[in-house]
Amino acid sequence: MDAEKPTYAGFWLRLAATLIDLVLLTVIALPLTLLAPPLLPAERLLSGAPLTPQELLLLIGGPRGVLLNVVLLVAATAALVWFWKARAATPGKMALGLHVVDARSGGPLSTGQCIGRALAYLVSTIPLGIGFLWIAFDARKQAWHDKLSGSVVIRAPKRPAG
Repeated sequence: MDAEKPTYAGFWLRLAATLIDLVLLTVIALPLTLLAPPLLPAERLLSGAPLTPQELLLLIGGPRGVLLNVVLLVAATAALVWFWKARAATPGKMALGLHVVDARSGGPLSTGQCIGRALAYLVSTIPLGIGFLWIAFDARKQAWHDKLSGSVVIRAPKRPAG
Protein backbone atom coordinates (compact mmCIF):
# COMPACT_ATOMS: atom_id res chain seq x y z
CA MET A 1 0.00 0.00 0.00
CA ASP A 2 0.96 3.66 0.05
CA ALA A 3 3.61 5.06 2.32
CA GLU A 4 0.69 6.11 4.52
CA LYS A 5 -0.62 3.19 6.53
CA PRO A 6 -4.32 2.48 5.87
CA THR A 7 -6.92 2.65 8.60
CA TYR A 8 -8.82 -0.62 8.56
CA ALA A 9 -12.58 -0.45 9.08
CA GLY A 10 -13.61 -2.31 12.22
CA PHE A 11 -16.53 -4.56 13.03
CA TRP A 12 -19.06 -1.94 14.16
CA LEU A 13 -18.41 0.42 11.25
CA ARG A 14 -18.71 -2.44 8.77
CA LEU A 15 -21.87 -3.66 10.49
CA ALA A 16 -23.38 -0.17 10.15
CA ALA A 17 -22.53 -0.16 6.43
CA THR A 18 -24.12 -3.59 6.04
CA LEU A 19 -27.29 -2.43 7.79
CA ILE A 20 -27.53 0.52 5.38
CA ASP A 21 -27.15 -1.90 2.47
CA LEU A 22 -29.79 -4.24 3.92
CA VAL A 23 -32.29 -1.40 4.30
CA LEU A 24 -31.72 -0.40 0.66
CA LEU A 25 -31.99 -4.01 -0.49
CA THR A 26 -35.22 -4.47 1.47
CA VAL A 27 -36.74 -1.33 -0.07
CA ILE A 28 -35.96 -2.74 -3.52
CA ALA A 29 -36.73 -6.43 -2.91
CA LEU A 30 -39.80 -6.29 -0.67
CA PRO A 31 -42.21 -5.08 -3.35
CA LEU A 32 -40.87 -7.78 -5.68
CA THR A 33 -41.32 -10.55 -3.12
CA LEU A 34 -44.94 -9.54 -2.71
CA LEU A 35 -45.44 -10.74 -6.29
CA ALA A 36 -45.19 -14.28 -4.91
CA PRO A 37 -47.40 -14.25 -1.79
CA PRO A 38 -47.56 -17.32 0.46
CA LEU A 39 -50.11 -19.84 -0.70
CA LEU A 40 -50.69 -21.31 2.76
CA PRO A 41 -53.81 -20.26 4.70
CA ALA A 42 -53.12 -18.08 7.76
CA GLU A 43 -55.08 -20.40 10.06
CA ARG A 44 -52.67 -23.23 9.21
CA LEU A 45 -49.74 -21.02 10.12
CA LEU A 46 -51.34 -20.05 13.43
CA SER A 47 -52.19 -23.64 14.38
CA GLY A 48 -48.72 -24.24 15.83
CA ALA A 49 -48.43 -27.70 14.24
CA PRO A 50 -45.18 -28.51 12.39
CA LEU A 51 -45.29 -27.78 8.67
CA THR A 52 -44.78 -30.50 6.08
CA PRO A 53 -42.14 -30.01 3.35
CA GLN A 54 -44.95 -29.31 0.87
CA GLU A 55 -46.41 -26.66 3.19
CA LEU A 56 -42.98 -25.05 3.59
CA LEU A 57 -42.77 -24.75 -0.20
CA LEU A 58 -46.22 -23.14 -0.27
CA LEU A 59 -45.21 -20.81 2.56
CA ILE A 60 -42.49 -19.23 0.41
CA GLY A 61 -44.81 -18.80 -2.55
CA GLY A 62 -44.49 -22.15 -4.28
CA PRO A 63 -42.15 -22.69 -7.22
CA ARG A 64 -42.71 -19.11 -8.38
CA GLY A 65 -41.55 -17.84 -4.98
CA VAL A 66 -38.48 -20.08 -5.02
CA LEU A 67 -37.56 -18.85 -8.51
CA LEU A 68 -38.09 -15.24 -7.48
CA ASN A 69 -35.85 -15.69 -4.43
CA VAL A 70 -33.12 -17.28 -6.54
CA VAL A 71 -33.33 -14.44 -9.06
CA LEU A 72 -33.15 -11.85 -6.26
CA LEU A 73 -30.14 -13.61 -4.70
CA VAL A 74 -28.30 -13.71 -8.03
CA ALA A 75 -29.18 -10.06 -8.73
CA ALA A 76 -28.01 -8.96 -5.27
CA THR A 77 -24.74 -10.87 -5.73
CA ALA A 78 -24.20 -9.31 -9.16
CA ALA A 79 -24.87 -5.88 -7.63
CA LEU A 80 -22.25 -6.51 -4.94
CA VAL A 81 -19.68 -7.48 -7.56
CA TRP A 82 -20.52 -4.42 -9.67
CA PHE A 83 -20.33 -1.99 -6.74
CA TRP A 84 -16.99 -3.40 -5.55
CA LYS A 85 -15.53 -3.27 -9.05
CA ALA A 86 -16.95 0.10 -10.17
CA ARG A 87 -17.05 2.02 -6.87
CA ALA A 88 -14.83 0.00 -4.48
CA ALA A 89 -17.77 0.04 -2.08
CA THR A 90 -21.44 -0.75 -1.67
CA PRO A 91 -23.81 2.18 -0.98
CA GLY A 92 -23.53 1.56 2.78
CA LYS A 93 -19.74 1.60 2.66
CA MET A 94 -19.79 4.70 0.44
CA ALA A 95 -22.05 6.49 2.94
CA LEU A 96 -19.53 5.78 5.69
CA GLY A 97 -16.42 6.58 3.66
CA LEU A 98 -15.13 3.01 3.32
CA HIS A 99 -13.42 1.27 0.40
CA VAL A 100 -12.84 -2.39 -0.42
CA VAL A 101 -9.32 -2.70 -1.83
CA ASP A 102 -6.68 -5.29 -2.65
CA ALA A 103 -4.93 -6.31 0.56
CA ARG A 104 -1.43 -6.30 -0.99
CA SER A 105 -1.44 -3.25 -3.24
CA GLY A 106 -4.22 -1.09 -1.82
CA GLY A 107 -5.50 -0.76 -5.37
CA PRO A 108 -8.84 -1.77 -6.88
CA LEU A 109 -10.00 -5.36 -6.70
CA SER A 110 -9.86 -7.46 -9.86
CA THR A 111 -13.11 -8.83 -11.24
CA GLY A 112 -12.03 -12.29 -10.03
CA GLN A 113 -11.45 -10.97 -6.52
CA CYS A 114 -14.90 -9.35 -6.52
CA ILE A 115 -16.60 -12.56 -7.63
CA GLY A 116 -14.54 -14.63 -5.18
CA ARG A 117 -15.35 -12.22 -2.36
CA ALA A 118 -19.08 -12.48 -3.07
CA LEU A 119 -18.97 -16.30 -3.19
CA ALA A 120 -16.81 -16.41 -0.05
CA TYR A 121 -19.61 -14.69 1.88
CA LEU A 122 -20.98 -18.23 2.24
CA VAL A 123 -17.81 -19.25 4.07
CA SER A 124 -18.21 -16.32 6.46
CA THR A 125 -21.94 -16.97 6.94
CA ILE A 126 -22.41 -20.72 7.24
CA PRO A 127 -20.63 -21.36 10.55
CA LEU A 128 -23.05 -19.11 12.50
CA GLY A 129 -21.57 -15.94 11.02
CA ILE A 130 -18.23 -16.49 12.73
CA GLY A 131 -16.44 -15.38 9.57
CA PHE A 132 -17.96 -11.92 9.99
CA LEU A 133 -17.25 -11.78 13.73
CA TRP A 134 -13.61 -12.48 12.88
CA ILE A 135 -13.35 -8.80 11.88
CA ALA A 136 -13.41 -7.82 15.56
CA PHE A 137 -10.33 -9.94 16.36
CA ASP A 138 -8.20 -9.70 13.23
CA ALA A 139 -5.26 -7.27 13.12
CA ARG A 140 -6.29 -6.00 9.66
CA LYS A 141 -10.01 -6.28 10.47
CA GLN A 142 -10.50 -8.92 7.77
CA ALA A 143 -13.51 -11.23 7.66
CA TRP A 144 -12.95 -14.71 6.26
CA HIS A 145 -14.28 -13.60 2.87
CA ASP A 146 -11.70 -10.79 2.87
CA LYS A 147 -8.89 -13.23 3.60
CA LEU A 148 -10.06 -15.65 0.91
CA SER A 149 -10.35 -12.91 -1.73
CA GLY A 150 -7.26 -10.93 -0.72
CA SER A 151 -9.20 -7.80 0.19
CA VAL A 152 -9.36 -5.34 3.07
CA VAL A 153 -11.89 -2.67 3.96
CA ILE A 154 -10.31 0.69 4.73
CA ARG A 155 -11.46 4.16 5.64
CA ALA A 156 -11.11 6.49 2.68
CA PRO A 157 -8.05 8.68 3.03
CA LYS A 158 -8.92 12.21 4.10
CA ARG A 159 -8.41 14.75 1.37
CA PRO A 160 -6.44 17.86 2.24
CA ALA A 161 -8.53 21.00 2.49
CA GLY A 162 -8.01 23.50 -0.21
